[in-house]
Amino acid sequence: MKKDAASVTSEGKPLARRIVGVEIRPLRPQEDERGDITELYNPEWGYHPLPMVYAYRCLIRPGKIKGWQMHKLQDDRIAVLDGVMTWALFDDREGSATRGLLNVFTFSERNRALITVPAGVWHAVKNTGTTTDAVFVNFPTRAYNHADPDKYRLPSKNDLIPFDFTRDATGW
Repeated sequence: MKKDAASVTSEGKPLARRIVGVEIRPLRPQEDERGDITELYNPEWGYHPLPMVYAYRCLIRPGKIKGWQMHKLQDDRIAVLDGVMTWALFDDREGSATRGLLNVFTFSERNRALITVPAGVWHAVKNTGTTTDAVFVNFPTRAYNHADPDKYRLPSKNDLIPFDFTRDATGW
């Protein structure tokens, strides 16, 4: 038998150590009888020092994984919109105070967030829902260069990152 360790404070603040540069901003919908509206990115928030220069939408089918991937020149600023997604981030940056640290987060349309993934941090996402597509929007700090993409990949199972999406929701 294993007892759960504390994971959040009584105010709901996570206790887990976070990779340096990873930021998470909750995205709260404003609802009325017609539906809701959710702001995804506003420079007035002071969330990230670089301007918005590019945006794209990504859909993930139920049970599918995208990643592992890493960028050397750009940060990703990912707004989670619909579906249930488990994001795993792994810091392999030389000289980083959190090198070797793994962060795992689950977000959904009931728990939307804007996530910053710093350049040099490996990241992957799995649609952990069983019936609906998962959707996110990325506002990277650089526009995509079709001739020379800033994208590096590893297979879902690899020897570098101590996480396996195929095991269960926790990766252990």
